[in-house]
Amino acid sequence: MDVKAKLAKIVGPKNFSDDPAQLKAYSQDFSYTPAGMPNCVVKPANSEEVSAVVKFCSENSIPVVPVSSKIHFYGATIPKEGGVILDMTRMNKILEIDPENRRVRFEAGVTWDKLTKDLEKKGYRVIMPLTPPAERSVLTDFMEREEPTNQVYDYGEPLEAMEVVWPTGEIFRMGSASVNGYPDSMSKGGNPSGPGLDFYRFFQCAQGTMGIVTWTNLKMESIPIKDKVLFAPLEDIGYGIDFLYRILPRRIGQEVLLLNNLDLAAILAEKWPDDFDRLYTTLPTWTLILVVSGLLRRPEEKIAYEEHFLADVIKNEFPDLQLGENLPGFPGLRKKILPILRRPWPAKAPYWKNAVKGACQSLFFHTRPMLVPQFITGVEEIAAQYGYPIGEIGMYIQPIEHNRACRVEFNFFYDPADEEEIAVVRALYNEAAAEFLNDGAIFTRPYGELASIVYEKAAAYARTLKRLKKTFDPNNIMNPGNLCF
Repeated sequence: MDVKAKLAKIVGPKNFSDDPAQLKAYSQDFSYTPAGMPNCVVKPANSEEVSAVVKFCSENSIPVVPVSSKIHFYGATIPKEGGVILDMTRMNKILEIDPENRRVRFEAGVTWDKLTKDLEKKGYRVIMPLTPPAERSVLTDFMEREEPTNQVYDYGEPLEAMEVVWPTGEIFRMGSASVNGYPDSMSKGGNPSGPGLDFYRFFQCAQGTMGIVTWTNLKMESIPIKDKVLFAPLEDIGYGIDFLYRILPRRIGQEVLLLNNLDLAAILAEKWPDDFDRLYTTLPTWTLILVVSGLLRRPEEKIAYEEHFLADVIKNEFPDLQLGENLPGFPGLRKKILPILRRPWPAKAPYWKNAVKGACQSLFFHTRPMLVPQFITGVEEIAAQYGYPIGEIGMYIQPIEHNRACRVEFNFFYDPADEEEIAVVRALYNEAAAEFLNDGAIFTRPYGELASIVYEKAAAYARTLKRLKKTFDPNNIMNPGNLCF
């Protein structure tokens, strides 16, 4: 069997490569996961070519690792057992923009840069996670359940119906994209759970081990007519969280997040290292960023209502909270921060997490907001045990579902050329993850070394996953070596 000839025939000779120099680009990502070389790479143009490649590989027990963009952070696209890299960057079409149903349908290779620019021309936007890289796949971020900075519940689950290629090569559509007549059906594919079978959560955070998503529908929203960015400096993170408990259930604000001085300095710095050093030493310990927005209907009245409510709550319940349009000592910050929250991180600039020391390992999980101070104390104690400076831990708190829960992220910055630093960060990361899991942290993305820690605690769940894997991927070709199989 001539694997090269068969795969080259499916995608075209120009879209097949086994050149070691080209393959090396797929052997590593921005994590410290050990490198792994693929045997070849193919770049399909559409779902049918994806299907043909996967079917051929399944019949011949060849591992397949799906990749949808140039930028990955968690080791999920590094081949663990060689095989074929299925690179979907050619599948970069925005298939339709549907204002009536507030959805956009696009292929897996569409980047944040392309999607935001194309939607902006028509007056729309996608609710974004914090600073996604411009060249990263939009679909990848939402398949990995990155949290949007906009905490309004309506946007908390932006991913809708999608098309998937199963590990056997079959093409499958789920939710309301599965009905007859789609995309001209009544629902327009805007419902991820019906009519039709509900599989959309099955593929999220699965690292391409259960199938390959080729296109999806995603919620979109009108660009606000008017925005007002508010800041509050905080020394006591618990005080700020109590304030959010009070206002977010009333649907106050659009983007809402908390950043410590290190993370905010890295995001804001333009000239390194001078800007970063100045910001890091002068920013408050924590900064609450709250954006109130007026959408298409009566925008001024909406903002006025929210400001009145905020003023009343602060006056009567949180008199020590200084919420205003300026962060003391940082004039003009409100004009700078909104584009950062609404646009992807520029492709020509080093990603802020990597700008600090060259690389970053992020530990993130879900918990109840009231437990955040406990986890901060915990990570500081563990860091001290390993000699990692407490002041060099980046911290980001993202409220979700009107502050019913939150995402906590700890960023450990390190020099990727320093093996000792990598060893310290790896040990710190693993111990913190294990301890936090016992303390009630919910790890929704058990990637890399975290997988063994999480699945060891969830034996019954792991057994169920393995049975499902055997059912849908009988030859175990889809990205083997990840999760618990």
